[in-house]
Parts: sequence; structure tokens; C-alpha cells
Amino acid sequence: MNKHVFIKTFGCQMNERDSEVIEQLLSQSGYIPVPDAEGADLVILNTCSIRAKAEQKVFSLLGMLRKQKEKQKQLRIAVCGCVAQQEGKAIFKRMPHVDIVVGTQQIYQLPDMLNRLDQGQTDREISCDLEKSFIIPPYQKLLAETQRGRLSPAPVEYKKFVTIMQGCNNFCSYCVVPATRGREISRPVADIVEEVRLLVDDGVKEITLLGQNVNSYGCTNSVADKATTFADLLCLVSGIPGVERLRFTSSNPQDLSKELMQCFKDLSNLCPHFHLPAQSGSNAVLKLMNRKYSRELYLEKVDALRSYCPDIAISTDIIVGFPGETERDFEQTMTLLEQVRYQGSFSFKYSDRPNTRSAHFDNKVDESVKGIRLQRFQTRQDEISLERNQELLDRTVEVLIEQVHETSIQSRTGTNHIVHFPFHSVCAPGDTVKVKLTHAGRHSLNGEFVSE
Repeated sequence: MNKHVFIKTFGCQMNERDSEVIEQLLSQSGYIPVPDAEGADLVILNTCSIRAKAEQKVFSLLGMLRKQKEKQKQLRIAVCGCVAQQEGKAIFKRMPHVDIVVGTQQIYQLPDMLNRLDQGQTDREISCDLEKSFIIPPYQKLLAETQRGRLSPAPVEYKKFVTIMQGCNNFCSYCVVPATRGREISRPVADIVEEVRLLVDDGVKEITLLGQNVNSYGCTNSVADKATTFADLLCLVSGIPGVERLRFTSSNPQDLSKELMQCFKDLSNLCPHFHLPAQSGSNAVLKLMNRKYSRELYLEKVDALRSYCPDIAISTDIIVGFPGETERDFEQTMTLLEQVRYQGSFSFKYSDRPNTRSAHFDNKVDESVKGIRLQRFQTRQDEISLERNQELLDRTVEVLIEQVHETSIQSRTGTNHIVHFPFHSVCAPGDTVKVKLTHAGRHSLNGEFVSE
């Protein structure tokens, strides 16, 4: 008899992709995905611990699930991902109603863990080893298995993530990734190419290559008969028939090569958008963060990117209030914002994370100061985002349709701008159409459909 599973995903695109793998694995054991926890036989929280707030949300939801399990005794609850990797068996002590704790590199064990619980062989299951391996179940079974027995047909997806590597060797002083995802390991080229081909055959038009630091793909372990750089991989994937759009994330500025920049000039389907995390505009803070580049080198990379692709849209990550950050340091972050004029950014207040060096640093910045600095940065970023969007007005751009509503359509440009335009009967999700931009907001634009 089929059972129902609800998967709640927190955090990054890597977790989103892992949730897809989990759904695939469980579908082969008869689990049907459902849209909410109520009525599910199995609830899986695929967790993120990169910031304290994300971790707090996980434990808050687990507290709510305790009440559901009191009413529904047979409910299974599993915690996966980075919080599971970080906390391990401590989760059982804090949340004794949890049945399974499984780390980032052990999710493929879930069906066996559930089977042992169902057979009464164990009362709880845990697996949090960080192995130097790269196991991704065969993608070709994904659609066939996950569609089987669904309560309703799954919508056709036109955008997909493809994991090309996992882990990180950079050991930034604030970051939990080396502890929760392990050391860098690159996936074999042939496996990546095969997965992309299968996705395209299933109707996918936009591929995003995923890794904690895609720029160092192929540098740590042998992934092909001969050395394959990330630029080489981009060229291979770009050339696969049916790949209309190609993106990637995330990148470390220290590893940004000229060969990768050249790809933005040479590959017509590589989207002109680059997420290049700066984290801070202060060399003193970058050194404390163990970011192995300077402000000056970062700006050189930005200038070089724009020389290869003048219309490229650049976004970034910023941490404010890092331990020891002075007012002068923060002002250098503000001037970096003025110099680069990012399309957009993800900015956060620093928070101590377990198993990081910065958690033990002195000179912590007061929370109220962090809040003031974050508000200043975000306010100015919003102003710049609006100004950059206004520069696009009256242009006709190509967009990929993502959602069609009764009166409006949501789409996205190659530069990652969201564009809304009035409903048009000839437009369907996955179509690529042209739109004239007529109005700019801080976070999106409006336009008019342009008939061919």
C-alpha cells in the first residue's frame, strides 16, 4: 500500500536538489509526495544551518510536529541535511519524537532506514558520516517513479538544478559548509552530461549547475580521463542540444578564471548573470573571514567580467557585523556597493555558527549596531536596484515564462530579472518570448508582450 510523504526544504539550491533525490528514492519504495504535513505518513525536514535563523525555524517546526505525532502515532519524522549533519544524535535528545537523523552525504540510505523501522529492527535511525563519495541515484528513473501513484500529475518543469560537486575546501572562518558538507569532491563529467541530456529530453530548457564553489570544479579529484575545468564543463553542457539557458552558482572570487569569463563571451546560451559573493568590502574583515582575495582583486574581477560581457548583471552576498568590523570597515562595504552597483544582493547580520572559527572571535558587534548597518546597506541596495532596473526601460528583451496566471504572466530574463506582463493566450510556461520593458520596480519589472 502506498504511503504519503511531505518534504519541507530549507536553505540553498543544493538542498532543493537533495530533496528531489530524496523524493526519487522514496518513490521507489511506494511513497507519494503530498503538499502538506497533515495526513502524511512521513515528514522530512531537509535543513539548513548556514544562519542561526534557518536552524531556529527547523526546531520550531519540529516542535509543532510533536503535537501531530501525539495524535498520529505511526507518523515518521526525519531530519536531513546540514542541521542533521551538525547536531547528529543531539537532535534525539532535544526532540525525542524524531525517528531519523540523516546527514548530507547519507540521504541515499533513507529507504533502508525506514524499512528497518517498519520491521521493528530499530527504534531510531541515524547516519551522519561524511564520506568522500558522490552518490546520486540514476536520474532516468525520476519522472517515471515519482509520477507513479501521485494524487495529481506533477507540473512540467522547465528549469532544473544539476549538482556538479559538493563540499568546500576554503574554510571561511564563518562558514559551516566544510563541517556539514565535507571536503570538495567533483562529480564525473559523463554523469553530469548524461543527466542534462535526460533533463532536456524531458522538456527542461534551463539548467543551473550547482556546487558550493563551482569555480574549483575538477581541481580536487579526477573527474575525467583528462583534467576538466569548470570552463570546460560549461562548454560541454552548453553544447548539448536543447539547453536554451545555462546558469551556475555559487562562485568564490579567488578562483574566477579568465577562461570562465571568456565563456560569457563565447557561449550564447550562458545567461549573462553572475552571483559573485563579496561578503565584505574591507580587506581587514576579508582577512578575518579567511576570504583569500582582497577588495582590489575583487574589483579587478568585476571589471574583467564586464569587459567580456558588458551587459552582465552581477549580484552578491554581504555579511554585516562580522566580529571586529568597525564603522570604517562597514563604510568600505558601502563604497564597494557604490562602485560595483550590484543588480541585487543577499545581505545578513553575522551570527555565530557551531564548528566555525569566528564563533570564538573577540570583538563581537552589538546586535543593534548590526541592525542599523544592515538597514543602511539594504536601503541603498534597493535604491541602486531600482536605478539599474530603470536603465532597462524601453528595451525589448527575451524572457522565459515561469508562471501563467489569470490576468498576468511572470517571466525571467537571462540577467535574472523578474518581468511581469499582462496575460496573453499564446504564452505558456516554458515558452521563450519577447517583452518590451515599460516599468521598473526595485525587485522586478513590468512589460508588454511583443508579437513576432
